[in-house]
Amino acid sequence: MSFRISVSGAAAEAVRTHVPTLVKDLVASGITGFDAALWGPDAESEAAKRLGWTESVAISRPLVEEINALRDELHAAGVRHIALAGMGGSSLAPEVITNTARVDLTVLDSTEPGQVLSALGDRLAETALVVSSKSGSTTETDSQRRAFEAAFTDAGIDPLTRIIVVTDPGSPLDKNARETGYRVFNADPNVGGRYSALTAFGLVPSGLSGVDIGELLDEAETIALSLAIDDASNPGLILGAAIAGTSPLRDKLGIITDGTHIVGFGDWAEQLIAESTGKLGKGILPVVLEKDAPELKDELADLQLVRLVDDAGDDVFVDGADEIRVSGTLGAQFLVWEYATAVAGRLLGINPFDQPDVESAKIATRALLDARPAPEPAAFVTGGIEVRGTPDVIGASSDLVSAIEVLLEEVGDDGYIAIQAYVDRLALPQLTELRAILAERSGRPVTFGWGPRFLHSTGQFHKGGPAVGVFLQITQNAVEDLEIPGIPFTFGELIQAQAIGDASVLADHDRPVLRLNLTNAAADTAALFDAIR
Repeated sequence: MSFRISVSGAAAEAVRTHVPTLVKDLVASGITGFDAALWGPDAESEAAKRLGWTESVAISRPLVEEINALRDELHAAGVRHIALAGMGGSSLAPEVITNTARVDLTVLDSTEPGQVLSALGDRLAETALVVSSKSGSTTETDSQRRAFEAAFTDAGIDPLTRIIVVTDPGSPLDKNARETGYRVFNADPNVGGRYSALTAFGLVPSGLSGVDIGELLDEAETIALSLAIDDASNPGLILGAAIAGTSPLRDKLGIITDGTHIVGFGDWAEQLIAESTGKLGKGILPVVLEKDAPELKDELADLQLVRLVDDAGDDVFVDGADEIRVSGTLGAQFLVWEYATAVAGRLLGINPFDQPDVESAKIATRALLDARPAPEPAAFVTGGIEVRGTPDVIGASSDLVSAIEVLLEEVGDDGYIAIQAYVDRLALPQLTELRAILAERSGRPVTFGWGPRFLHSTGQFHKGGPAVGVFLQITQNAVEDLEIPGIPFTFGELIQAQAIGDASVLADHDRPVLRLNLTNAAADTAALFDAIR
């Protein structure tokens, strides 16, 4: 079978409680039949134009031949490497697809200048760039496109032969790209970005990189009928109830890769669930965990575990571990989790298709870039690390170590810590180790996100979800900055504005924030680890 699920403990009880009602209310067939009323009157207008993902397999079929033909055309022209400029769902799905298929794709979902420079310097002569933006106005993606256009031109390469655009029909990017002469793939406008894995956003970069995207759609098709039927065996209903129906609600979802062949699925599921459910003070916080994560030892009452395993077995209800287990092909997993997230939204009483708090950070960023205020003085500096933060954190601190202690004291019994690293992740991959260190020290779930990509993922939950998070933001002074052609600010200025803007919005929502800026990242990282340990 292309997808299997088993549940035990609280998740099993949630399935037994809620799935019969979901079946009686015709929720599965309603989702497939575009019933926008399933999530209440406040969500109806948005839901009416956001259910196209349920038929993405059929709609995307004609793209396969077109994408494969373009791949052959690019290959004949000497292109051996695909890069992707995109954010959120536009980059996370292709990242999982290509990593699982073990094909090469450079994903550029950052505005950190060192990371942009690395992408520009990676086999440019044999590179084609896919520019993906649903809205067609994503600042990060526009900046990345401009940088690649200039680099291609400087290298004597016509950008029109190397840049492919994926966007919604009629978007600003669609209009500009067609006027300029770029190759354009239009995605289904009735699919939100985080539900777009099986649309042009997932398929174009993956197919051009060499993935068998026809097989991916075949995998999804094998489970599609089961997801549309109002039956207690429907895996979308089972997973949705297990995620969002526990009583009391376990509103942290620990996602563990434990035997599955799929690479990096937790990062994709994180943005799907967090951005879909984190609003109106409610939501499910996904926490991507290692198999030996500290959270697994603590038996946290508000943490529901889901393991991605090689084989979840034939029986839905099993004894033992008090967890959810899922297995299956990648295409099937994409579609099941999308259905389950829509089901979770109904159970939580929220609209799973909007993102009302995402725009606030963008507005704050634009205001900073327009006004260019003088930098806020650091409260204090420890070594080369500048320390800033909200008054509730900084006011009771005297140095870096005490600031971290105060931040951790702000974590409640139902709280979580979010690490937000606005740095060059290629140069500082070790920062991900801070997640387990803080989880061990605090006894609470800890998430880790690379900035600014998490703004298009968990950023919605941070501001719109339950007000129980505390936030550790890490930034760096750019080793080498990079101009953005035709724009009056640099990549270094952009990422700093994004970090400061998001921190200010979190502060406006009364979230505790500790901001640490590494003035010399290579030299300051060891001191950061020493302070956090």
